[in-house]
Amino acid sequence: MSVRFLTRDFDPATARRLELLGVPAPLARSLAARGIATEADLTLSTREIQPPATMAQLAQAGGLLADAVERRSRLLVVADYDCDGATACAVAVRGLRAMGAQVDYLVPNRFEYGYGLTPELVELAAQRQPDLLITVDNGIASIEGVERANALGMEVLITDHHLPANRLPAARAIVNPNQPGCGFLSKHLAGVGVMFYVLLQLRAELRARGRFAEAPEPRMDSLLDLVALGTVADLVRLDRNNRILVQAGLERIRRGAMHAGIAALFRVAGRDARAARASDLGFALGPRVNAAGRLTDMTQGIECLLSDDPDQALELAQRLDSLNRERRQIEADMQADARIDLEAAELEGSTLAQQRTITMYREGWHPGVVGLIASRIKERHHRPTVAFARADAGWLRGSGRSIEGVHLRDTLDLVTKKSPGLIARFGGHAMAAGLTIAHNALDAFTLAFEQAARDSTDASLYARTLAVDGGLQAAEITHSLIEAIDRIVWGQGFAEPLFANDFEVIDQRIVQGGHLKLTLALDGRRWPAIWFRRSEAVPDRARLAYRPAIDEFRGQRRISLMIEQLAS
Repeated sequence: MSVRFLTRDFDPATARRLELLGVPAPLARSLAARGIATEADLTLSTREIQPPATMAQLAQAGGLLADAVERRSRLLVVADYDCDGATACAVAVRGLRAMGAQVDYLVPNRFEYGYGLTPELVELAAQRQPDLLITVDNGIASIEGVERANALGMEVLITDHHLPANRLPAARAIVNPNQPGCGFLSKHLAGVGVMFYVLLQLRAELRARGRFAEAPEPRMDSLLDLVALGTVADLVRLDRNNRILVQAGLERIRRGAMHAGIAALFRVAGRDARAARASDLGFALGPRVNAAGRLTDMTQGIECLLSDDPDQALELAQRLDSLNRERRQIEADMQADARIDLEAAELEGSTLAQQRTITMYREGWHPGVVGLIASRIKERHHRPTVAFARADAGWLRGSGRSIEGVHLRDTLDLVTKKSPGLIARFGGHAMAAGLTIAHNALDAFTLAFEQAARDSTDASLYARTLAVDGGLQAAEITHSLIEAIDRIVWGQGFAEPLFANDFEVIDQRIVQGGHLKLTLALDGRRWPAIWFRRSEAVPDRARLAYRPAIDEFRGQRRISLMIEQLAS
């Protein structure tokens, strides 16, 4: 698919002000294009996080939990099975125990119970006889599950960040920045971030009740390494509030003040925690934690994050690493299947360029990995994609990923309005969603999904473009520029600078793993470059989008270019 590069606009005066603060000129231009204008914008202090008081029902949640702590009630955290859910669970358990609560956790096996606080999961939870269920990273759509819990005499506190439906569950309290009437400005908190705010409120409530008059208050900042991991791994938009939380977590990791499980995950991933970046959390630690929920259940991931024993944490991290290697192989096989099916569809006359959506299913696909397949197809073809796997004899469970400008949950909601009953259950947000349909409804869903996208989106959204930060002069590609870029928290909605230049391609070859290794020339200077998962050659002169990086090998530090895209 052809790709057109669009250079981000920026205010030159703002860029010059940032340069006067010592920011390298190319980075100053990039920051100005992202709305950074002053030194204060560059300062990410935890003193400047959004105040908890503006979050709807947070005070009720704090009071509910404080009462539970004082009564020694039995609390049960009901987690989700991804990295955000695992870190939110670990934060909840650690934080609540630090404040004297009697708490345990339960995480569903995605293959048995599906997503959220289902009635079946409530029945399982009831066996532990809890007084209060606390959902983390789920629950906003669990109307029937909350009803069942209420009927069984269990109170429910929902903490979630997913978009709500028209009807909310009848819980004792719901803490979700995206629920109607919530004035909290940072709407992009991950589930772990929501739980962190609940703990801040609980501590304030217990402080007001005099609980810490003769004992030190628990330090909630000790949980920020876990908050950072879950926030980055869940690909939520890194607005200023989230960047503050992630930056604080990274600072703890870099100075060694991290939990044993985080340290163990850095070790098995072969990453240096002393130089931790957000990308390490997103591309190295997050996938290893997620692998447990994708292939088995998330218990091993949560136990790794809860462990205070370095040896035990390392053993658990090694198991997660092994599961992640298994996940990679399954994903590779499924990607090969997907390519074959898409090529066959093209031969049969189905032109992807004329479609606005892609729906895929293969018998035997792993239900825990279809989300990754949807993501890869979406990246390759720039189309909202839903990939399905068989859940049981009569049902398919799908996972979808979308492109900028196409709100996936809203598109699925439109499908349900125009074709009632076609989707049995769905939930999610703008860029990702999950759903369940009957096995015999696949063809009908494929057509309805395509039509919903056509009815609700403009064709211009499907022309592939790539936002870049302009070109660099050869003299600007320096260690100091890269180090300055590395000191900033980048992520979803606050993209790391991506530069574009016209290069002379001196050499190129495919290396082990199916990656394209190149030597590129610009203004008389040469750099090694790598384009991961690319097996096609590029022209001798090519306009390439890239990120400069520092490679370390045998004590030597050299600059290489990480290629992202070729302009059409």
